Amino acid sequence: MIDLWDYPSPFTLALAPAAEHIDGLGHTNNAVYVQWCEQAGWAHSEALGLSLADYRRLDRAMAIREGHYEYLLPSFEGEALVLGTWLTASDGKLTMERRFQLKRASDGATLVRGRWALVCIEISSGRPRRMPAEFLGIYDAAVVRRNG
Repeated sequence: MIDLWDYPSPFTLALAPAAEHIDGLGHTNNAVYVQWCEQAGWAHSEALGLSLADYRRLDRAMAIREGHYEYLLPSFEGEALVLGTWLTASDGKLTMERRFQLKRASDGATLVRGRWALVCIEISSGRPRRMPAEFLGIYDAAVVRRNG
């Protein structure tokens, strides 16, 4: 079974559940997937050229307003996994969308899909603010369209 990526050219992280990630049901705890999505989102942002230091310098951040996760299949300790992420929408002003897809490396099966609704905030006040030009130049250029 080979599931295609939902969007083209994902930014990917190779992952494998460790013993501490396994819950009482014997599979990866759902909270671990949420943490991995955060890790992938930051790594993708840094790869695009915007780090936490840039966020602080600009007094702006893309904050998660909503997070939705669809848990399709379990994963188990030691399994080789690949987490892909993309920026999939931007209004060019205040909001963006980030998507995630976690796949099992052995057969390409999709285990988890996630979606974040992001809003640009002023870090110092926590209030919504327009994206600075640096965000628009980097993030808007990275927005992709769905495969198929």
